[in-house]
Amino acid sequence: MSQPDSIDAVQKMLGEQGYVCGRALATVVFLSLKLGRPLFLEGEAGVGKTEIAKALASGLGRRLIRLQCYEGLDASSAVYEWNFPAQMVAIRTAEAVGGSDRKGLQEELFSGDYLIRRPLLEAMEPDPAGPPVLLIDELDRTDEPFEAFLLEALSDFQVTIPEIGTIKAPEPPIVIVTSNRTREVHDALKRRCLYHWVDYPDFDRELEILHARAPEAAEALSREVVAFVQHLRTEDLFKKPGVAETIDWAKCLLALDVINLSPEVIGDTLGAILKYQDDIQKLQGSEAKRILDQAKATLEPV
Repeated sequence: MSQPDSIDAVQKMLGEQGYVCGRALATVVFLSLKLGRPLFLEGEAGVGKTEIAKALASGLGRRLIRLQCYEGLDASSAVYEWNFPAQMVAIRTAEAVGGSDRKGLQEELFSGDYLIRRPLLEAMEPDPAGPPVLLIDELDRTDEPFEAFLLEALSDFQVTIPEIGTIKAPEPPIVIVTSNRTREVHDALKRRCLYHWVDYPDFDRELEILHARAPEAAEALSREVVAFVQHLRTEDLFKKPGVAETIDWAKCLLALDVINLSPEVIGDTLGAILKYQDDIQKLQGSEAKRILDQAKATLEPV
């Protein structure tokens, strides 16, 4: 599929994949596609940073390649590794047969047949469907040395394998970098990207998102769920619920055949929206009722 030719087309394409976004986010996505620049998305966990890469890949008909970052991630884990067990089998086989050319065997062992391609290398290779979407997820979890390596890789869209040589992407992949901002990412990397802060949506947009992702939920229940979560985010919590938790909670309520929210139902299903025991304890008893009453008071009759 060809790339969208306008901001409205981006919104429409993402919307068809169930991803509802505002014009500001659609604009930066459009510019990223148009200019071939990586897109750096920051925001709280669960606001939809990862989902936009999935929606983009699906909407464009491209392959999604995900590099999940973690502490201690290094270049070999992100780019390539040699298949040592297979190489050892080949060596033992050559020894058993005898008469193998040592130089030829070495060239064979360090060829593409024994190369395990990791996400960055996969993203550099040609794809009949077009450049893939490379999702570098939660970059803030990595160490600074890997960040410096990634800076070089994203500058030239090429990686070097000493035994084979330099592999350069025929067309740069569509790169989405996300961060939950557990630490600051270096400015040098941000400068190579277009930047957008993905915030919690307002009531109307979150309701629209819930309609798209849980369409079977009744209008009244959807409005109560969104209003409650919106008010819950104003509380002093260790981890505020994201949009992902709103969707999960609505689906849990549907599974329980809940028609309307009540303090009892909220108490029974808090584990779907809050992930820390201290936060759950704060909402026990009358607190859930207080927030629910505030949420319902803001709702206009449908």
